[in-house]
Amino acid sequence: MTSGNTPKYRPATNLVHGGTERTQWGETSEALILTSGYMYDSAEQAQARMAGEIPGYVYSRYNNPTVAMLEERLRLMEGAEACRTMASGMGAMSSLLFAPVQSGDRVVGANALFGSCRWLIANQLPKFGVETEFVDGMDMEAWERALSKPTKLVLVESPANPLNDAVDIAAVAELAHKAGAQLIVDNVFATSMLQSPFELGADWVFYSGTKHMDGGGRVLAGAILGPQKDMEEIIDPYIRHTGPSLSPFNAWVVLKGLESMPLRVAKQSENAAIVADRIANHKALRAIRYPGRKDHPHYEVHAKQMKAGGTMMAISLAGGQEAAFRFLNALELVGISNNLGDAKTLACHPSTTTHRAVPVEEQASMGLDASWIRISIGLEDVEDLTEDFIRALDSALGE
Repeated sequence: MTSGNTPKYRPATNLVHGGTERTQWGETSEALILTSGYMYDSAEQAQARMAGEIPGYVYSRYNNPTVAMLEERLRLMEGAEACRTMASGMGAMSSLLFAPVQSGDRVVGANALFGSCRWLIANQLPKFGVETEFVDGMDMEAWERALSKPTKLVLVESPANPLNDAVDIAAVAELAHKAGAQLIVDNVFATSMLQSPFELGADWVFYSGTKHMDGGGRVLAGAILGPQKDMEEIIDPYIRHTGPSLSPFNAWVVLKGLESMPLRVAKQSENAAIVADRIANHKALRAIRYPGRKDHPHYEVHAKQMKAGGTMMAISLAGGQEAAFRFLNALELVGISNNLGDAKTLACHPSTTTHRAVPVEEQASMGLDASWIRISIGLEDVEDLTEDFIRALDSALGE
């Protein structure tokens, strides 16, 4: 394959052209290379490739030309030294959390995280002798206490799943580095279009490519971005031997999704801001959390870190779970799904879906109860979305 674009372009251009390589056929769209293995010209060449002495592919569990294009495009998008993609977001996150640690290490996480991320820290890492602790993401004194002793990794998500909580990434990064820790930022809700964690001091950035990158609810994918040396020495051996490899077909789908991501995220964020303002005063609501609204308790931190409010909001129904279910069941246009970042607007009930495995007392510690609904705003006409939400909120009243 021939080398593609290497100049430094702006993000939207990189998301169309970055990392592109073409075969001898000169195809316009990126090539989909479906193969498990590769051929060698000689036994000596096979030996040299397997030893890493010469470049080339050896097995698609290690890497693949289509997957490599996606990794290079994401690297350019984020301004990272290196990128690795995996079969799902959690495949990527589990690799990033488990590969660097050993018994006796310490990992600190923000209290508000995606349910599976929190589960890994709370339930799996301690099985291997890793000390873990959770901290209120906005409590800087708590961060100072938690990071007053040596720590290996710190994981934060901002805006956080499911209630759009904020974490002051730059401030936590400074404390993490003083504790000898590397900071991982889950940037899925914000996307790279609206927030740049590396500029704020992150060492690693995580994405579920299943979300805004694909944007059409079609495939699973995950990505981690970070320092080249650590990627090669720590992450690569782990993923090569454990095998969470990304399918070339899924990589190809995400490559095509990246081309339109800037347009989609901008429009979805615009729609979300309008919808949030239009439903905010409905009497069925107890609270609304949208990062772009000044009534969000963490608005100032979001405004400092993000270019816009994003595509996600959360609403709390005054009638608790019963009202929340009435709301969901009354939706006609909006779908009920635990996915997000889709072109279609989606709503879910976190405490019984995405955070179902988190004990009730731990849900409460992050402000989550059965009254909350998480909403991912899509590309539909904002008038149709508003009408559907207002109709469902009326139904939630149960009058």
